[in-house]
Amino acid sequence: MKKAALAALMCLTPIPALAHPHVFADAKLEVVEGPDKTLLELKHTWYFDEVFSSSVMMDYDKNTDLKLEPDELADISNTVVNSLADYSYYTLVTLNGKDVVMAHPHYIKADFKDNRLLITFAIKPAKPLPLKGNISVGAYDPSLYTALDFAKDSDFKLDGKELNACKHAVVRPDPDQIISQNQASLTDSFFNDPTTIPSKLVATRLDLSC
Repeated sequence: MKKAALAALMCLTPIPALAHPHVFADAKLEVVEGPDKTLLELKHTWYFDEVFSSSVMMDYDKNTDLKLEPDELADISNTVVNSLADYSYYTLVTLNGKDVVMAHPHYIKADFKDNRLLITFAIKPAKPLPLKGNISVGAYDPSLYTALDFAKDSDFKLDGKELNACKHAVVRPDPDQIISQNQASLTDSFFNDPTTIPSKLVATRLDLSC
């Protein structure tokens, strides 16, 4: 059974569009090149705020010693990776504007550093993704419950010769501008199901042109 704090993180309740997030995390993302000029994997790092982290500590500290043992951290990791499956692991990857299907994360680790929850995991495309065309990568919560913040452009990193040869830029969309530009196409879906549109459009991302 999911613990209370992580259940909230996994956005089990729809949140109105552009609502204020309740959980905050400093995010980093490393894009790793594979053989034959492909995108091998994305390495996510999420460093959560102290309030949310303390809630997780209370939920998972079985022996109430204010420390998390390896088995307790493993329990957190399993909850996170299993719960995020329905939300594409908060991972944004597109090729020429079309979503890229990602495989189940092959690595995940939970830790605590300076009283804050630290989650790191690696995820690969379900099929080989050639470094050709326009590729976008990022991380976002579809429900807007969790804010994943790439504070600096350097929070995105490229690992590989071919990747670094691609033109690349960090994009930070303006929510008001995005909604204004997409007014006609957003009308029905935006008002009928507001959790489906804005978060992906306004997510901070790294655009690559290879």
